[in-house]
Amino acid sequence: MTERISPLAPFRHDIFRYVWVASLASNFGSLIQGVGAAWMMTAISDSANMVALVQASTALPIMLLSLPSGAIADNFNRRRVMLVAQSFMLVTSVALSVAAYLGLLTPWRLLTFTFLIGCGTALNNPSWQASVGDMVPRTDLPSAVALNSMGFNLTRSVGPAIGGAIVAAAGAAAAFAVNALSYLALLFVLGRWKPAIPPNALPREAIGPAMAAGLRYIAMSPNIEKVLLRGFVFGFTAISVLALLPLVARDLVGGGPLLYGILLGAFGAGAVGGALVSSRLRQMLSTEWCVRVAFIGFAVCAATAGLSTYPWLTAAALAIGGANWVIALSLFNVTVQLSTPRWVVGRALSLYQTATFGGMALGSWTWGVAADEYGSGNALLASAVLMIVGAALGLWRFTLPDQTSLNLDPLNRFKEPPLALDVQPRSGPIVVMIEYIIKDEDTAEFLEVMTERRRIRRRDGARQWTLARDLENPESWMETYHTPTWLEYVRHNRRMTHADAIVSDRIRRLHSGAEPPRVHRMIERPTIRSAVLPQPKHMIDLHH
Repeated sequence: MTERISPLAPFRHDIFRYVWVASLASNFGSLIQGVGAAWMMTAISDSANMVALVQASTALPIMLLSLPSGAIADNFNRRRVMLVAQSFMLVTSVALSVAAYLGLLTPWRLLTFTFLIGCGTALNNPSWQASVGDMVPRTDLPSAVALNSMGFNLTRSVGPAIGGAIVAAAGAAAAFAVNALSYLALLFVLGRWKPAIPPNALPREAIGPAMAAGLRYIAMSPNIEKVLLRGFVFGFTAISVLALLPLVARDLVGGGPLLYGILLGAFGAGAVGGALVSSRLRQMLSTEWCVRVAFIGFAVCAATAGLSTYPWLTAAALAIGGANWVIALSLFNVTVQLSTPRWVVGRALSLYQTATFGGMALGSWTWGVAADEYGSGNALLASAVLMIVGAALGLWRFTLPDQTSLNLDPLNRFKEPPLALDVQPRSGPIVVMIEYIIKDEDTAEFLEVMTERRRIRRRDGARQWTLARDLENPESWMETYHTPTWLEYVRHNRRMTHADAIVSDRIRRLHSGAEPPRVHRMIERPTIRSAVLPQPKHMIDLHH
């Protein structure tokens, strides 16, 4: 029986506790800024689509920039990346406050500022989420992710209501100024944090190849691909409620900015409840069933918000939606982190964010257009129907895997072999050939395990992988793959985890040779015909 981990266990670690508290202040300011931006848009534009684009302008840069930000998170000091991102958002928020105070904002200028703040968030998020694994041990990771969701939604439960009061009393410029001040606590904590960074003997990956490696890893990880698809569908459908909530508050229940803040507060309060029960829910239900419940619960929220004309009923529905919002997104996040080794976790999380926030950005625009054409109530009802479809996806080939405790720490078994040739890190291409002796009765099992070996090899950077059988000696098999350079060969081998070693150990047990499988490491060299060698000009002329 596995030991039950306390949901508050991550608070034992000082840095997680300090960053968590500082993040409360930052999230509090962000929510107040969101209320100010959304309500200001209703004041300077009559278009429902422009109101919905406030949400899209924040989500769009996260979709566009998450992958390079993830590559940066995996290759640079994450603390410094977060400091840069937080400082950029501070400067942008100050400029937004000044522009609002001076009355210089137009709808498109407001969207530009919110887009820039979204760019800062896109740079910050992969480093921040990947850093959670640097602050707490792997056993505390699910609880840490849930606590982060709880912290954000604790502020969501009161922040929007206070934001609505600030906007009603002092205007949107005051809300933007409060957000600018909220970055200071987190900047202070990050400035004092000195994380232990493990030494890396290999040079840093360039951004382009690092992004390609992240894409390749996800493409070769079917379980993560399922998370990305379900995250996209959830983001596309569920964002309808938040994107159209200003119109719900103004048109369907006849309120103002204070009521809008209260409704957002109800959503946040429900989210806190969802964070508190998510651990128990994961023990009772599989990951797939938890996600199905979240889709269906949010469909109830959207349908009720689209039909209700009573503030208390809409608030109750939003509380249900908030709970299911946290249950779904925290499960997606934890599944990605527990399925990914540390060398690529920033890129995996960034691709998850790209999928989820891409769905939110597209959904915000889609539901805004639908609200303009058919009314916000009908748009919410349509999104509720699609949420039911999202729940049904798990009945087919897109069922989410249950969370597992795979050991994805580096194996550190590989040692560079002594070489007779003077090979530089950039030398290549490198061809690797591994000989196995497999008895006939073990052939079926060998082919099965080599299918998994092929996936792991390609996922970690190998190219042109093949498996061949000797026609004259059928017990002899040859595994072959290429890497562009010797450095990439070393990097490929150092990416192997303890979980991957299970496959390697199975292959070694099937190998029946007297010696271990023999490895040939070769460097490709082109052949040069003598005809292309330089010749005297008179000799060339004689051939014409």
